[in-house]
Amino acid sequence: MGSVGNNPLYPIFLKMDQLSLLVVGGGYVALEKLTFLFKSSPNARVTIVAPTIRPETLSIAEAYGVRCILEAFDHHHLSGHQMVIACTDQPEVNITVYELAKKRGILVNTADNPPYCDFYMGAIVTKGALKIAISTNGTSPTLAKRMRQWLEEILPNEIDELLTHLRAYRSTLKGDFERKVHWLNEHTKSLLDREN
Repeated sequence: MGSVGNNPLYPIFLKMDQLSLLVVGGGYVALEKLTFLFKSSPNARVTIVAPTIRPETLSIAEAYGVRCILEAFDHHHLSGHQMVIACTDQPEVNITVYELAKKRGILVNTADNPPYCDFYMGAIVTKGALKIAISTNGTSPTLAKRMRQWLEEILPNEIDELLTHLRAYRSTLKGDFERKVHWLNEHTKSLLDREN
């Protein structure tokens, strides 16, 4: 078995329009989380619960059809959600959200508190259909952001055209999965050839 190094996280890409996300908190951190979420997944299904919601956060919520509940968090707010982001300015409330969600088998991200996170929201690079997620295992969001900026600069805008051609080529291939993978590997290895 290969080594996982210092980052044992397993990256996945979620269809956020098929999941229900609860955001507990309505301040600047909620605004930041929602901004990046909707940039990547504009059709995400989101509910916010908070006694007050900042105008900027409310603005993005209204723009993306977020359901807003102007109440203090209570355990019943977890019903029907598969994921939760706890981002109030009260650490004890965030930890309570975490503990209650865990009892229900709901995935939780507690903002700026890695021990109370089942997942992290990494930096994301999007070029057409290509999407790359970057994680530092919660240790340095700033480095992840810089890596995102670097990749956005070096990846060509034409990458989407290449993906379209590869999808069309893949659909013409005959044979089993292993054979298709072999042919696609052969035809794409020149992308990594530094001499070309």
